[in-house]
Amino acid sequence: MKILCVLGKYAYGREDRGLGYEYVNFLPALRTLGADVEIFDSLERASYAGFPELNRDLLARALRYRPDVILFVLMHYEIWTETLDILKQELGATLIHWATDDSWKYRQFSRLLAPHFDIHATTYGGALAAARDDGLSNVVQSQWAASASALRKPLAAAQCRYPVTFIGSNYGNRAAWVNALRARGVEVTCFGHGWPGGAVAAERVPEIIRDSVISLNFGDSGVVWDGWLPARSRQIKARVFEVPGSGGFLLTEPAQDLDRYFLPGTEIATFASRDELAAKSRQYLDHPAERDAIAMAGHLRVRRDHTYEQRFRELLDRAETLREQRAARPRAAASSPDPLAAFELLAQSHQATPALRLLRRALLLPCVALWGRQRGPRAARRIVFELSWRIAGASTYSARGWPGRLFFRES
Repeated sequence: MKILCVLGKYAYGREDRGLGYEYVNFLPALRTLGADVEIFDSLERASYAGFPELNRDLLARALRYRPDVILFVLMHYEIWTETLDILKQELGATLIHWATDDSWKYRQFSRLLAPHFDIHATTYGGALAAARDDGLSNVVQSQWAASASALRKPLAAAQCRYPVTFIGSNYGNRAAWVNALRARGVEVTCFGHGWPGGAVAAERVPEIIRDSVISLNFGDSGVVWDGWLPARSRQIKARVFEVPGSGGFLLTEPAQDLDRYFLPGTEIATFASRDELAAKSRQYLDHPAERDAIAMAGHLRVRRDHTYEQRFRELLDRAETLREQRAARPRAAASSPDPLAAFELLAQSHQATPALRLLRRALLLPCVALWGRQRGPRAARRIVFELSWRIAGASTYSARGWPGRLFFRES
């Protein structure tokens, strides 16, 4: 089976942030399953003048490679919905989207893009129920996991270098959790973007986890929007599986459906308040045998039930069934003898009009004044996006979408 993975090679498209999680974990699992895999870096910006060039390059790559499956992990509106439709019709490939943040992105993102995929895989159970209410039959629930190639048996607590660690970007209320733990006398070492030590290379993450008595995970996604109101969301993070899989001991915030995957208190440990976080940290630091037993039980659970090879085998089996069903049906005539020529009409509609360029300037001036030259343009892009998905709906993700026409480098 030939699989084209459309995802970011680097975290958030930035080389200084290190290799992206999906790049590091998904590709080896797919190759272990026997697939021939190529990657298209959908977060690349430096090589393109705008989204038309990026989408055109994806089409050309797919038409040359002729994949059986195209696996997408999309961040914003980098791949147009029309591009997805062309790929599906011209190649007959099965399109799978792996959705990363449906606990807060379902309304603004997934429900609008899901109709253009054959399979939309969500890691959030609430999105599955919402999709049924929205009449979407192609949404299935999967879950984060651990790469089988990264599985390592736990070290005993006495052999670990770090007492307590956290690996991840510093945003939302994470610093408050860490500072509260330190204020209660527990030493914490943090790795990742926004912490004093900076980002850590992806290949070092499993080593740090295995070398820590306790690895922390925070499930909160920070401030998000519920309609027009700010709210907080909590979700199962990939780190929930990566920590025990890499031989670590996981102490995490609880999240919806977490007990479907692990037994709290037996395979992992959870906390719900700052005092409980400190109390449990001291408990497992002071009782290494209890910590070691839970770390081993969590590791064995991941090894048995929660690897990406298992997750993707299920999705690829579903994709193959869909592909066989499609092949058995009479194929509709191609919309154009040259799909790239048809694409050029879309590219023309993506151009920013004088009115849109004026709007960009009008937004940039106050945003840059308030948040500076680095954060200001991103704030302006966010304003346009938040208005667009509410007012224009699915067209936000089309070639005609305003956010993509106004903001390329910032997206």
